[in-house]
Amino acid sequence: MKVARFTDGGRPRIGIVDTGKGLVYPLDDKLSNIADLIRMTAGGFSYHGSGNAGIGLQTVKLLAPILPERNIFCVGKNYHAHAKEFSGSGYEAGAVKGQEIDEYPAIFSKPPSTVVGPGDTVELHPQATSAVDYEAELAFVISRPGRNISTADAMNHVWGYTIINDVTARDRQKNHKQWLAGKGLDTFCPMGPWIVTADEIDADNLDITCHVNGELRQKANTRDLIFKIPQLIAAISAGLTLQAGDVIATGTPAGVGIGFDPPRFLRAGDLVEISVTGIGTIANSFG
Repeated sequence: MKVARFTDGGRPRIGIVDTGKGLVYPLDDKLSNIADLIRMTAGGFSYHGSGNAGIGLQTVKLLAPILPERNIFCVGKNYHAHAKEFSGSGYEAGAVKGQEIDEYPAIFSKPPSTVVGPGDTVELHPQATSAVDYEAELAFVISRPGRNISTADAMNHVWGYTIINDVTARDRQKNHKQWLAGKGLDTFCPMGPWIVTADEIDADNLDITCHVNGELRQKANTRDLIFKIPQLIAAISAGLTLQAGDVIATGTPAGVGIGFDPPRFLRAGDLVEISVTGIGTIANSFG
């Protein structure tokens, strides 16, 4: 199922999306954040219809599907080709030729203030950066708390999947020699258009594409991930309790702006569209 968060009549609601009919079916009016639904349905979510009439998707404003209650966990350099293009770009502090692939996943975070929804404008922050880049990523949402989760049990902690654009200020990422400064600017995490429950997704075989102003920039499949989802869950949860509703982004493939010579950073008016098979598309303009 596709579970969306949206505004209807000015108030946030959540509902089940039927893309074939172009409708969203609202759930309990008391629910306004999918994180609340996840906590109620950690063992699995089923939907057998609603007495509520569907609302046309074109008449509502889709929001980021979840309001993170703490930082989003992110993974860097998790596709071989991207790890190599990043290392060779001149924007990775401390890059060493021949050591592009890490032994352990690179883990960083983005604060909740980065999150915006489909169709929202991403700020370019010209006072802080002149090198804003895009990163198309599959993200997943944790279903129930856990610490020291084993790879064998990891997928039992996944509630569903969504898309994020891990927008990055490359100059800040390089100059500060760590990633929060370049990843954590306001509006730097478009998310959506909804969450698709785990029972409908084969996360090991999803095509990811990113278009900038209609031009294909990124194209890959999640089978190319260096560290798979169970490995990421085990690594992040080692000594740290993951909570229901936590969002984890899995990394971006090759084709980002720093992969070009010269780099192709985003400008005001650019439109970035990211698609993942089985989920959908999120589009955001920059300004």
